[in-house]
Amino acid sequence: MTETSSDSPFRARVDLIRSGYFVVGVIVSVYILIAVIPSGGTFGIDAFAYWSAEPPLYGSAPGELGAFLYSPAFYQVVSLLQFLDWTSFAWIWAAINLATAIWLGPFALALPFTWLEVYHGNVNLLLAAAIVLGFRYPAAWAFVLLTKITPGIGLVWFAARGEWRSLAIALGATAAIAAASFAVAPTLWFGWVSLLAGSGQDPLAFGPPLLVRMPIAAVLVVWGSRTDRRWTVPVAACLALPNLWWHGLAVLAAVPLSQRMSFVSRRWFSGSLR
Repeated sequence: MTETSSDSPFRARVDLIRSGYFVVGVIVSVYILIAVIPSGGTFGIDAFAYWSAEPPLYGSAPGELGAFLYSPAFYQVVSLLQFLDWTSFAWIWAAINLATAIWLGPFALALPFTWLEVYHGNVNLLLAAAIVLGFRYPAAWAFVLLTKITPGIGLVWFAARGEWRSLAIALGATAAIAAASFAVAPTLWFGWVSLLAGSGQDPLAFGPPLLVRMPIAAVLVVWGSRTDRRWTVPVAACLALPNLWWHGLAVLAAVPLSQRMSFVSRRWFSGSLR
């Protein structure tokens, strides 16, 4: 694409924003890595719930150390690594999150919340990757629906665009995995449903309650679907997290790759427009 004089001011602003983001992001990330994380003493605090989970799974209340909150299907997969000692499991899980962040690109690596996520060992970076992949491979949304559930509001994208086949694949893959898991351990599924029915927002989380955030997230996705703004999907998914924590904002790492065909994301990754 040939550069025109009218493009130049906008491109200059994009370059300035991009450069400013990276400078600030790197500074804050370094501060978190050097000052915040070493003093936290909470390495792998979320991953511990996956390593220590065992049937009946849902005996601990949300917010307690080791409380397992995700579907039995997720447990059945992650339990394959429970033969490891805790230290090995924690470092492998951190490596998985870090590899995911590298795959998501420079935006993720300069996002301070990414490093909190790697340190705590939650699944938010994996959610970000599933959202990115979900545009091309809708079955990836099964991971979202079988872990945090409510960020699945991003599926409104397919419905609003009339992409019914993609929506059917996403929901069908989720249903198939859930059915297979239920056939193996139906009691665990009844326990999960009971947990969800009795759960509320964690009082230590920030932001308005989920019932306020969900409609806003849905409207955002509908608007994005009508204007071809894919970045609205990870933003809405982040907004729709069951509880908002700082490391949960790592879902935003999916923004550039979700919108990679836009002008800004092409500039972001290539540094030039062709």
